[in-house]
Amino acid sequence: MSLADAFLLIAAAFGAGVMNSIAGGGTFLTLPMLIFTGVPAKIANATSTVALWPGSVASAIGYLPELKAQRGRRALFAISFVGGLLGALLLLATGESTFRLLIPWLLLVATVLFAAGPAITRRLRKDAQSVPDLGRLTAATAVSQFAIAVYGGYFGAGIGILMLAALALSGMDDLHAMNGLKNGLATAINGIAVITFVAMDLLPLASMMPWLKNDDVLWWPQVFVMMLAAIAGGLVGVKLARVLPTRVTRTVITTIGTVLTVAFFYKTYA
Repeated sequence: MSLADAFLLIAAAFGAGVMNSIAGGGTFLTLPMLIFTGVPAKIANATSTVALWPGSVASAIGYLPELKAQRGRRALFAISFVGGLLGALLLLATGESTFRLLIPWLLLVATVLFAAGPAITRRLRKDAQSVPDLGRLTAATAVSQFAIAVYGGYFGAGIGILMLAALALSGMDDLHAMNGLKNGLATAINGIAVITFVAMDLLPLASMMPWLKNDDVLWWPQVFVMMLAAIAGGLVGVKLARVLPTRVTRTVITTIGTVLTVAFFYKTYA
């Protein structure tokens, strides 16, 4: 990693930390910048996940009271761990060339989900806050959370919007409680993915699982540089969130996602 690359990654991770503190979407900055600086696409995805995870932990801690009030949280967390693990293993089993072909589509899905976020939020706020608790876990909720967790362990961008929609369909309508549960589950999904990536990179597990295409999983210099920058960006983002309109931030992030999606489609398929 050259000094110029380090500065670019620091800037991207700092911006991602700010974005995640205000509205989410930090992956739109870190993943393309890692690829631009020469990191293979699959390694870039795993490296971005590990580097940004500490920020999501801090966010989830802020919602602990809402999280503890949810009766169905233990089952959802168990489902999220299993799904996130499967998604991470699927990523490791995906070849580099295949993942490069998937990146434009994954960015497209994430951009559409992020752009749809305000509409989903408005829809959730229409009803009175009369069912703040998840209550009894239904099969539909379990299946949808498992699918979201698999996607989250594999790529992850946009899972917050997906979980809000799934929780709304389960009967919850207290947006604050839903945000708390969503943040906790997202931290769990990304956390098990982080553990998987770190374990596969540091421990001699490849010989036991030859089907995993993981000669390298993480590039550690990039991880540490970006992790510190993302934490700093998150602290700044908390202050900016009080003065910067969320709508402006969402518009900027959606525009970035759209431009990057078009660029990756052109680069991959043109």
